[in-house]
Amino acid sequence: MNPTALARLRTVLERDVAQGLLPGAVALVQHRGHTVLHEAVGRQRPGADSPAMALDTVFRIYSMTKPIASLAALMLMEEGRLLLAHPVSHYLPAFKGQQVYQPATGAMAPATREATVHDLLRHTAGLGYAWDTGPIAEQYRNARVGSRRHSNQELAAALGPLPLLHPPGSCWEYSRATDVLGAVIEQIESAPLGQVLMRRILEPLGMHDTGFSVPAASRHRLAEPFAHDPQTGAGVTLIDVDTPPRFESAGGGLVSTAGDYARFLQLMLGRGTQHTSAGPVRLTSRATVDFMTADHIGALPRAGGILPEGYGFGLGVAVRTATGNATRPGSAGHYSWSGMGGTFFFVDPAEDLFAILLTQAPGQLQYLCELFPTLVYAAL
Repeated sequence: MNPTALARLRTVLERDVAQGLLPGAVALVQHRGHTVLHEAVGRQRPGADSPAMALDTVFRIYSMTKPIASLAALMLMEEGRLLLAHPVSHYLPAFKGQQVYQPATGAMAPATREATVHDLLRHTAGLGYAWDTGPIAEQYRNARVGSRRHSNQELAAALGPLPLLHPPGSCWEYSRATDVLGAVIEQIESAPLGQVLMRRILEPLGMHDTGFSVPAASRHRLAEPFAHDPQTGAGVTLIDVDTPPRFESAGGGLVSTAGDYARFLQLMLGRGTQHTSAGPVRLTSRATVDFMTADHIGALPRAGGILPEGYGFGLGVAVRTATGNATRPGSAGHYSWSGMGGTFFFVDPAEDLFAILLTQAPGQLQYLCELFPTLVYAAL
């Protein structure tokens, strides 16, 4: 990769720190098996007395948790313990007999088919996040869906009886589906999600700084956001990760470092095998990773503006469907996702490339998702 363009990536991030858009950031780029950039800029936390951002700084990665949990589900699929065609109610009885909200009349109608595990993985289960207003969002809030005081099983029990926003399989809408998937994984494994992820993925890959909380000995490495968004002035509050949570959110609960998440992306780019100096670590087949990172929604309508133009969605990741038809560079088959705290990654198999950007700046997320791949592809 072009060293001048890689240096420019750092310069642009330093500019945004100097302009007060970001407290700090860590960026990592791997190309053809070599780490060509791993840089830290700015400070770990706001304030002149804060330590400088470090390569091993820990970040709340929010929805970058989803690909890890999705892979864990697909590992169970490989073992014949989970079928994607099974209805969610096969594992979580609260999802039996769901009703679909009819916005024109306010009435409910029985779902024409049950949501499946496949629907959970690709966000077509008819669920939502209740970020908007309306009667369904109000019911989510009244049921305290997503409360960090709920376990995964309690979340599923509260969410299952609520009305669906869409008939299962009819529309893509970003949602609590991956959190429900976490409850399915727990049912199959008879263990908390954190233990499952640790045993199946985090420990085998050497992701020792990744988990649902930050140990006391590592809290000095935790990045923090500005107290108020520098552009809007709105208050910024991120999840508390000082103590192990009751809610181990498969959809958005993990913390990690750039180095740790790079190990996961090495596995993904290696199509199920992480190649290390000590030898290969194989977690899944090539076919399973290819299946996960293929588009699974085709021409289905998409609700909301979360999924960028030019992208479909696989099983836990957005998938680029063509080199064109998008506002940011990327090859067809490239896949990516972000975290609402200000984190983003992409993997480009055609270029043997992946890149990670970690900040704690929620208000800058959309900007960073456009900026970062533009700067990385400029170095090819």
